[in-house]
Amino acid sequence: MSGTTRSQQWYAGDSRDAFIHRAWMRRGLPDHAFDGRPQIVICNTWSDLTPCNSHFREIAEHVKRGVWESGGVPLELPVPSLGETLLRPTAMFFRDLAAMVVEELIRANPVDGVVLLGGCDKTVPSLLLGAASVDLPTLMVTGGPMLNGSWKGRPLGCGTGVWEMSEEVRAGRMPRSDLRRAESAMIRSRGHCNTMGTASTMACVAESLGMTLPGNAGLPAPDSRLLELSHTAGNRIVEMVAEDLRPSAVLTREALLNAVRAVAAIGGSTNAVVHLLALARRVGVEIGLEDIDRAGRDIPLLADVQPAGAHLMEDFHRAGGLDAVLGQIKDRLEPSVTVSGCSLTDQISGRSSTDLTVIRTADEPIAHQAGLAVLRGNLCPDGAVIKPAAATPELLRHRGRAVVFDGIEDFHARIDDPELEVAASDVLVLRGCGPRGYPGMPEVGNMPLPRKVLESGVRDMVRISDARMSGTAFGTVVLHIAPESAAGGPLGLVRTGDWIELDVERRVLRLDVPDEELAAREPVTAAAPPAESGWEHIYRAHVEQADRGAGLDFLAGTRGSFVARESH
Repeated sequence: MSGTTRSQQWYAGDSRDAFIHRAWMRRGLPDHAFDGRPQIVICNTWSDLTPCNSHFREIAEHVKRGVWESGGVPLELPVPSLGETLLRPTAMFFRDLAAMVVEELIRANPVDGVVLLGGCDKTVPSLLLGAASVDLPTLMVTGGPMLNGSWKGRPLGCGTGVWEMSEEVRAGRMPRSDLRRAESAMIRSRGHCNTMGTASTMACVAESLGMTLPGNAGLPAPDSRLLELSHTAGNRIVEMVAEDLRPSAVLTREALLNAVRAVAAIGGSTNAVVHLLALARRVGVEIGLEDIDRAGRDIPLLADVQPAGAHLMEDFHRAGGLDAVLGQIKDRLEPSVTVSGCSLTDQISGRSSTDLTVIRTADEPIAHQAGLAVLRGNLCPDGAVIKPAAATPELLRHRGRAVVFDGIEDFHARIDDPELEVAASDVLVLRGCGPRGYPGMPEVGNMPLPRKVLESGVRDMVRISDARMSGTAFGTVVLHIAPESAAGGPLGLVRTGDWIELDVERRVLRLDVPDEELAAREPVTAAAPPAESGWEHIYRAHVEQADRGAGLDFLAGTRGSFVARESH
């Protein structure tokens, strides 16, 4: 083979450095592994502490088979794995740290092409962000959802069931012993959440962006067809190196807006907003909250999947998956480039849903406008988001009295206090939980309702915060308020008893207090104590607000794959 691949900068020739690079890699690799054939790194987020990705060693082995078969050399690279359910203070705090490690390790090694293995919520965006910055030929394999859960004869969705049942326990309608027994009924297999939470949403985003092979999103983790697709991904990445097909050709404005439309049609997670905004910042595409609102506003909701519907991801895949959804909105999509070599619109099969109770048609959708709504007003001058598909319709236009909590500790201390003055018509306000203030913008925005409200039979209230919420959660929850209170945002001016107006149709979130009175108030930040760790110092000094993707300011833009200096 010719010595034209990037890895030949390490391996070609008779210099001392080339000798060192080859010699230390001769742990079973044959001599011809260094003759110029593509070196393919598999960035693997497997970890015992990320149970959603626990099957990735098997997936990696099948990717390797495909790489070898097509004449490449597969090399597995462990990269940071962010387990959503375990990491404190929140996995989002580490998204950009993981992305930096991915970027630097790809760039620093003799790599010609990249396969990314992601599944659990933050592993997908961190991998995409890191790889996009280096811009070598790259594709992703997402690990798929777990099998359906079932509890007492009804579907039990991973995450969604937790929010539902924990509130029933607090309301005195479900014994704690049942909640404990439901644990094993909810998690039945390997794979990420089986609802249309953030993990499933980001898998659909990755495919809609064109970064996975068609048919990957929604393919269940235990399904043998996922291993077949992984093998094919190994074949394809070697071809992509020969074609020099890079993320910069795939991650365009058209692709990012296609992903927004897909999120609307599947009733996807609000977390997709911060990750897509961060990715746009990384690849230099001008996309803001208003673009997201416009792109998704007229898209019908087609997937009847929890938390916005009734079914689970195994049903979604069986009914036709993302392909069937995109086929229904094909006329709204741009023909953006994908890693398959075809445009997104050309690779849609045209097959209809096989189960119209799970995936509807555009003519008879669940809702005609399903996009994530972007709100503006004096409470969120730089924007906030809400997921109408998961909200109570009657609360999407509401005026209520604020009940304010200064940080999550204050919330936990008072929410079940029988003396708390709160009614179902009030608006729960939580501040100090944004990117800088928490730090890391945790998934606490879907605040548990006050016990006294739950006991009256109410299951939803308007809630607003500068935090995020799990994609598996539901309710009339306004999130990502920007600027956050810790950055001096007007959320810090709200006082208990103030009146708040929400009108999702008009895209308005407003504090009904005269401007002169607000000007006289002392803001409350409710921020966390001063930083202690080195990473926290860096993060809090450089993290941007939610309307810019909550990423680190110095990571905007791409930096390419060139490394000038040798190591010896």
